[in-house]
Amino acid sequence: MIVGVGIDVVDIARFEQTLERTPALRDRLFTPEERDLGIASLAARFAAKEALAKALGAPVGLHWTDARVVTNEDGRPSLEIGGTVAARAGDLGVDSFHVSLSHDAGIASAVVVAEG
Repeated sequence: MIVGVGIDVVDIARFEQTLERTPALRDRLFTPEERDLGIASLAARFAAKEALAKALGAPVGLHWTDARVVTNEDGRPSLEIGGTVAARAGDLGVDSFHVSLSHDAGIASAVVVAEG
């Protein structure tokens, strides 16, 4: 059963300017494993985290670093969650997520489906 769906788009250039203007934001948004990725990948991961929050009902108090986008050996993305995100997912009965990322023409996008 689908518990929630979220989608988000990010203007990559604008996102890059924001990270340059506020360097500490990188540490608040991304796990250590994510922080050194290229800007398009970071923008797509940020879009995925926004989409994840929307799929979970956008509750107050989620920590960005309690979710991490990882890719398997085939390049397929998935989400690893813990802390506040795992607690919210548990409250909603979510036991799996499906995630799709894209970045092209200056835009990064993500869709997340929460299933329980």
